[in-house]
Amino acid sequence: MNPIDLYLQEVCEISQKLDRAIIEKLVEQLVQVRARKGRLFLLGVGGSAANASHAVNDFRKIAGIECYAPTDNVSELTARTNDEGWPTVFSAWLEISQLSDRDALFIFSVGGGNLEKNISPNLVEAVKLAKNRGAAVLGIVGRDGGYTAKVGDAVVIVPTVSPDRITPHSEAFQAVVWHLLVSHPKISQAQTKWESATAKS
Repeated sequence: MNPIDLYLQEVCEISQKLDRAIIEKLVEQLVQVRARKGRLFLLGVGGSAANASHAVNDFRKIAGIECYAPTDNVSELTARTNDEGWPTVFSAWLEISQLSDRDALFIFSVGGGNLEKNISPNLVEAVKLAKNRGAAVLGIVGRDGGYTAKVGDAVVIVPTVSPDRITPHSEAFQAVVWHLLVSHPKISQAQTKWESATAKS
């Protein structure tokens, strides 16, 4: 099969296999965070960090949820990595932010964190802190979801339809799902520019 057709066929297959019930749980969790005036902290590394930065904009501007991505603060991120080590960069950041039971973590990750394999230990430490503080743990992750899916309150696992394209599909569907969330009528509070411009024309 043509590689373009194959990739897009896989996208369609993943879309059909996404767990709608878990996405609905994500919606309800986010509604609750906003209602109790909690904050949403989006965590990701690599491409997922870039997704987290974009999603912060959408959750703040469209959904009206106070929201932050620690990776947007590159000075603190690199200082903590240099001085204290990579595994605690997120948990230390969240401690200074006084993470509480009103708040939620939202993890964007391909693997979801795995201490045994030393994969994204910083996400694992952040999730552990969140569980200790009573904060909700949400996520959009790939493969088996790792530690995030194991202990999270509402975690969407992007189905694996090709072992050769786990990462691109996982990171792409982070964007698909978070855009679904901020567009959901229970969450959306502000119309985006192009839709409002079209409505007026």
